[in-house]
Amino acid sequence: MHAEVLNIPWDQPATLIDLDGKTPLIGTIRECVMHFVLFEPASREQARILLSRPVHREGRKTRTWILEPAEIARLAGRLEAEGKSLH
Repeated sequence: MHAEVLNIPWDQPATLIDLDGKTPLIGTIRECVMHFVLFEPASREQARILLSRPVHREGRKTRTWILEPAEIARLAGRLEAEGKSLH
């Protein structure tokens, strides 16, 4: 599991992008994750979060700026586990 990704602060600025060309959502990680949860499964596979601060990723020598759908889903699980509203 990507511990670094799961430790991103909820108030960190980020942008949720959709590879289908929908308008990006500029907000916090929490807001981006909340919108991701509302997407249809096909749209979730096309979603990415652009970070304002890069994070370390297992298997890479450098930090990266983009979160993939599986990582966003892990953040959604963290949000739910912390008892924060997803809706």
